[in-house]
Amino acid sequence: MSSQTLEQFLNSNIKDLKTKGLYNVIDTLQGANGPVIRINGKSLINLSSNNYLGLATDQRLIDASVQAAQTHGAGAGAVRTINGTMDLHIELEQKLATFKKTEAVIVYQSGFNCNMAAISAVMDGHDAILSDELNHASIIDGCRLSKAKVIRFKHSDMDDLRQQAKAAKESGQYRKIMVITDGVFSMDGDIARLPEIVEIAEQFDLITYVDDAHGSGVLGAGAGTVKHFGLSDRIDFQIGTLSKAIGVVGGYVAGKQQLIEWLKLRSRPFLFSTSLPPAAIAACSASVDILMNDQELIRKLWENSTYLKNGLSQLGYNIGKSETPITPCIIGDEVTAQQFSKRLYEEGVYAKAIVFPTVPKGTGRIRNMPTAAHTREMLDEVITVYEKVGKEMKLM
Repeated sequence: MSSQTLEQFLNSNIKDLKTKGLYNVIDTLQGANGPVIRINGKSLINLSSNNYLGLATDQRLIDASVQAAQTHGAGAGAVRTINGTMDLHIELEQKLATFKKTEAVIVYQSGFNCNMAAISAVMDGHDAILSDELNHASIIDGCRLSKAKVIRFKHSDMDDLRQQAKAAKESGQYRKIMVITDGVFSMDGDIARLPEIVEIAEQFDLITYVDDAHGSGVLGAGAGTVKHFGLSDRIDFQIGTLSKAIGVVGGYVAGKQQLIEWLKLRSRPFLFSTSLPPAAIAACSASVDILMNDQELIRKLWENSTYLKNGLSQLGYNIGKSETPITPCIIGDEVTAQQFSKRLYEEGVYAKAIVFPTVPKGTGRIRNMPTAAHTREMLDEVITVYEKVGKEMKLM
């Protein structure tokens, strides 16, 4: 017999989420996650994927994946410290280090795991972390796991960061102080002010940590936000995912050789979780090869994102202050945002509503993610649907 207390808790809270427009329905794709997807037999233009460059369905990655499975098996078979490290893992890490212009790289099972692993392996209860208030959930959880004192600074507010850093340093309470930020903020598409952050960090001897999940493959000729600003030799931790622009799965930390050595000795997801399978590693490696040798997909991504931004802005939608392909359409009310997303779906556009707790209450939005794989005809259809639904719901 199940717990009545648990049942009452779940029923009450799920009902409350539905009433407030915060309940998320998870859809099932019938096929690949490309620019057009199929759900419940319906074809939809897909604007909800992080597959920035369209590489998730690229034949070159598929071929590499199949070949690796045939030569190395379906799974790695163990954690990497026992015998789960294959030559494919080493090859990918070396390739990523060259790509990111760092001494070394360590690959993890996900970008989320990177933040859980790296922060807690270096910071502890004797330390402090200065964290941008809009940092990703995985950064927040990684900070909590470390048990360091977390000091939030106002989003991209360099005056506040400087004051907090000065106070923390002068207090004498902390052995180490880290400043941590997303490179690109995924809900608004704005870019961290890294040159100023680095200047403050060097003034107060702060460890610098950049989660570049949404900058990798997009900025800095694909190498990310840190390279975009020319700061590759002045950032201690560079975190990236292998699941967004790279198109597969996994994450990595790039930095000095000694840092990567320490993470291999002390980061728990590396030590206690089986490594990525050969097929995934080989596909990631093929993807990095493409990024290192061809800028066409990145050029197409930016061309498409500019076109969509201009189209939605001309219709009168609030697209915020995005500096990247991430294109929010800020509606405000959570229930209205959910209804708007549903109407887009009915008209053939798949663009999910993003509501609290992912974004602050009252800032519900549709987050549009144009990719290099979208055609101009697809984007024209999206803009036409936005115009139709916006007029219908009196949002324009």
